[in-house]
Amino acid sequence: MALPDSFRGRLSLPIVAAPMFLTSGPELVIACCRSGILGTFPALNQRSSEGFEAWLEQIEAALGGDEGAAPFGVNLIVHRSNPRVQADLEICVRHKVPLVITSLGAVREVVDAVHSYGGVVFHDVTNIRHARSAIRAGVDGLILVCAGAGGHAGTLSPFALLPEVRRIFDGTILLAGAISDGRSVAAAQVLGADLAYMGTRFIATKEAYAPEANKEMIVSSTAADILYTDSISGIPANFLRPSLEAAGLDPDNLPKKDDINLGEELDAAKAWRDIWSAGQGCGTIDDVPTVAELAERLKQEYDEARSSFCG
Repeated sequence: MALPDSFRGRLSLPIVAAPMFLTSGPELVIACCRSGILGTFPALNQRSSEGFEAWLEQIEAALGGDEGAAPFGVNLIVHRSNPRVQADLEICVRHKVPLVITSLGAVREVVDAVHSYGGVVFHDVTNIRHARSAIRAGVDGLILVCAGAGGHAGTLSPFALLPEVRRIFDGTILLAGAISDGRSVAAAQVLGADLAYMGTRFIATKEAYAPEANKEMIVSSTAADILYTDSISGIPANFLRPSLEAAGLDPDNLPKKDDINLGEELDAAKAWRDIWSAGQGCGTIDDVPTVAELAERLKQEYDEARSSFCG
């Protein structure tokens, strides 16, 4: 496996719990790390840089004495409309955050800043052009956000994108897109990924900040209930159709959104508060366990799958 040296031997499962807007917080990150899963959260889930730093301190205090805990990570949106990117990056450097996940922009200066203290940078991409740009920026890993992934996602099959990227990149490759159980994690590795990138499955956990109605909707939905559109945030993403309908929108006749304004999202989180994102893997999610319970199940499924592949 092409893992960064700082991650080797620290993961019980080859899984990164994806940073989810308005859903991932310290409790979820801490529970994941204690279960051997790399937990992450978006810096923008806190409404200010001061609040973001307080969350880092909370996570560090909880995990500092746990030698068996997995590393944790922070997602930075590197986009010109994010007014906090520089301040939040400086906080990451000050706290020596083990992993920084960059989105909507692969910038050499950001990568260099994280590398300055020995940190690792993964960048999410949806196509080979974005992958090449991130490689030029010097990232350590690429998150391939393929068809069926929750949130901002691409349309390419993992069977097309992953082998194409692997031909030009020998760093860490993470695969995202409808991965909701341990068997899918093993399948991602068989395809050539080093780590699985799971989001939707962690929304439906006790520690997630998502409203109970959101969790219940994921449990009751199937892949057919997922709608791919750029009308909510200006970036193509997958959403739960029932949440659009509950918000008074017609999923088949959504208004066009031409701009991307992360500053607007910071003010009220309008695009994501009542309209909920999820991936096509929701059809295999049937309950809302604790992270510890989920991790135990994923490990069993993963080990069984690996045994069947090897046998």
